[in-house]
Amino acid sequence: MEIVVSGIRPTGNLHLGNYFGAIRNFVKMQENNNCFFFIADYHSLTTHPTPADLHGSVKRVLVDYLAAGIDPEKVTLYLQSDIPETAELYLFLNMNAYMGELERCTSFKDKARSQPENINAGLLTYPTLMAADIIIHKATKVPVGKDQEQHLEMTRTFANRFNRLYHVDYFPEPVAYNFGEELVKIPGLDGSTKMGKSEGEGNAIFLSDTPEAIKKKVMKAVTDAGPTEPNQEKPQPILNLFNLMNVVSKPETVAHFEALYNSCQIRYGDLKKQLAQDMIDFTAPFRERIAELSANDAYLRKVVNMGAEKAHESAARTVRDVREIIGFKVF
Repeated sequence: MEIVVSGIRPTGNLHLGNYFGAIRNFVKMQENNNCFFFIADYHSLTTHPTPADLHGSVKRVLVDYLAAGIDPEKVTLYLQSDIPETAELYLFLNMNAYMGELERCTSFKDKARSQPENINAGLLTYPTLMAADIIIHKATKVPVGKDQEQHLEMTRTFANRFNRLYHVDYFPEPVAYNFGEELVKIPGLDGSTKMGKSEGEGNAIFLSDTPEAIKKKVMKAVTDAGPTEPNQEKPQPILNLFNLMNVVSKPETVAHFEALYNSCQIRYGDLKKQLAQDMIDFTAPFRERIAELSANDAYLRKVVNMGAEKAHESAARTVRDVREIIGFKVF
């Protein structure tokens, strides 16, 4: 059984892009792996060191992931800040991380450009904190996107460096968990090829969106004047709408609108109304579960306490070993 670790930044609600991009696969992953999923509230401070409502953001993310199917009985689901051992391992890794390699990190350079007024030490050492999150559970697999591949490579560097410096074979070398063709890329409503909050609120359909909000967003989706020739190629904004329909609508519904498009008889207003209704129907179970969980603080407290207990057991064992390997002894 593989040990899988993945972090979740408390930066916003889940949308269809998140769900089909990774979360649906997390739900599958939890069946056959020893999974540690954590809400990365420490990491969020590198970008927003004075958050307006950190607790509220953490709660929303926790609720969304539970509603999406993450089972706290099958995985270890915890808050990063509940495990102080992570911060201790982070400190040890920083002692053997070099300024040059941290400054060369692509994400550090990108963030430094985008937030020149807030180039903090946490931003620079983000890769060592990420490495601590992963190797504290001696993970073998890490689900990562393209933007995190360099960080995973650095995690392997830090793990191997620790083993080499202290002449041990303690930390395994984690590799990327490859979803292959299982990832579904969800386009945005604004005509872009990616659905995401960073592209603007109107670009994404969130699992918690009300039916009214979904209708409003979909009806504002970018379109064109319509096809002028039979079977003509769809421009990106129109292709996006059909791709979204492929995800949430019945095959016969998609076929109906494909035929109308190919015969130059399509009315985008009708397509959008159908797409909005199908999105409302698709997200209804998530929306109901989110409302139910949001009102049940006792259950959420139980989940995070259970996750903290399980994560602490794994993390404490690792830090205890690391302290002994380095040379910290009890007199």
